[in-house]
Amino acid sequence: MASVRRWSEGMSSDNVKGLVLALSSSLFIGASFIVKKKGLKKAGASGMRAGVGGYSYLLEPLWWAGMITMVVGEIANFAAYAFAPAILVTPLGALSIIISAVLAHIILRERLHTFGILGCVLCVVGSTTIVLHAPPERQIESVTEVWDLATEPGFLFYAALVLTAVFILIFHFVPQYGQTHIMVYIGVCSLVGSISVMSVKALGIALKLTFSGMNQLVYPQTWAFTLVVVTCVLTQMNYLNKALDTFNTAVVSPIYYVMFTSLTILASVIMFKDWDRQTPTQIITEMCGFVTILSGTFLLHKTKDMVDGPSLTTSLSMRSLKHEEEDGFGEGTPLKRQDSLRIP
Repeated sequence: MASVRRWSEGMSSDNVKGLVLALSSSLFIGASFIVKKKGLKKAGASGMRAGVGGYSYLLEPLWWAGMITMVVGEIANFAAYAFAPAILVTPLGALSIIISAVLAHIILRERLHTFGILGCVLCVVGSTTIVLHAPPERQIESVTEVWDLATEPGFLFYAALVLTAVFILIFHFVPQYGQTHIMVYIGVCSLVGSISVMSVKALGIALKLTFSGMNQLVYPQTWAFTLVVVTCVLTQMNYLNKALDTFNTAVVSPIYYVMFTSLTILASVIMFKDWDRQTPTQIITEMCGFVTILSGTFLLHKTKDMVDGPSLTTSLSMRSLKHEEEDGFGEGTPLKRQDSLRIP
């Protein structure tokens, strides 16, 4: 309680705004996963599925409703990064896991096991731990300061590694393993996402300063960050659609969250040097909180096909048949299709 009291007393108004915006963002984004999945399934029943290169979902109103919901969430998320550090904002995405998992259980009939519920609780506990020990926001007076941080050797090396990994995944692994290994699509989304968040934060800071009377639109760096944001978001959207259409939503969401959050925090630590403003105790506590989140997502993954009953194999067979009868096509399994009936 003392820790909570110290944190709340020392929390700036900007951090409070960032926290509220981040929570709102998670609610919208969590719901958007389900709406988009319904749209993808409906479009796939009458045309080529997104998972195999189809774009019929672009004509599906339900998919667009999910996209609008996600855009609203992303706008709130965008604004949150302008007010609070990435280490505070990003872990709150755990709430979107809970929203999507619960809605998938209710609407899509993707069963959430009791241990999956425990996984959701662990995600919340871990996120709360990180939020309570988040560093203060770095005070930046111009977008050129962000550009200087982005062009330091450490972050340039990180960006080069990310781009290399993304190109290898897209041109080598996606054609061969995209339909059977969830980490391929999610890997592209997460790697690109870590760069996009840094650019989103830079652009958000530029707009916040502009609205406060210090015009940042005259700097070419602002438009360079804008170009990076647009490119990264389009790439993420494309491969996230493929992942959602091919694999189970209750598994896509947590795995994407873990990879995206891990890489974003790493990128933020490198670029904005968040840990330079913290004590070793705070850093260790944040890492413990993140391990707690990882434990929660691990439970969600391992219990994805478990049900509260004695006959797991029979239940899995019935669920598989039910999906085929309802959808007209087999819905992708979370990791490898050849392992779909293997008991964890």
